[in-house]
Amino acid sequence: MAIAVGDKCPAFTLKDQNDQSFDIQSVLGKKIIVLYFYPKDGTPGCTAEACSFRDSYEDFKDLGCEVIGISSDTAKRHAKFAEKNRLSFILLADTGKTVRKLFDVPTNLFGLIPGRVTYIIDKKGIVRYIYNSLTNAAGHIEESINAVKSILHEEA
Repeated sequence: MAIAVGDKCPAFTLKDQNDQSFDIQSVLGKKIIVLYFYPKDGTPGCTAEACSFRDSYEDFKDLGCEVIGISSDTAKRHAKFAEKNRLSFILLADTGKTVRKLFDVPTNLFGLIPGRVTYIIDKKGIVRYIYNSLTNAAGHIEESINAVKSILHEEA
């Protein structure tokens, strides 16, 4: 069953771009998490999306967020992608697609292309917003910032 707004973020651990184990529990409850699933490192849409998150990363940090990208690429490929594009946020290697399945991220185009979905998770570990668009990669950043600001406004 797909993760929906109001659901608790499931626990998981994956390797990051530095080949270090990253447990989502290490940030749950401490920061708002912008968790985005994307199809593949180095493709035009995914590069544009990652670079847009990079360009807005300071804005996200100022709002108390951590940005985390997940695809089925290896940690080694993530490292090259991060270095080439100067990405300073966390990229996680879901090579077995276990976390993608855990969230039940939909595929697009007859199941051939992994989906592009962003989840905004509040400090209580609750999914507060979901944005699903394979074709509007840049929209994920704007939608995420607006959702985070809305959460912060509710908490004020």
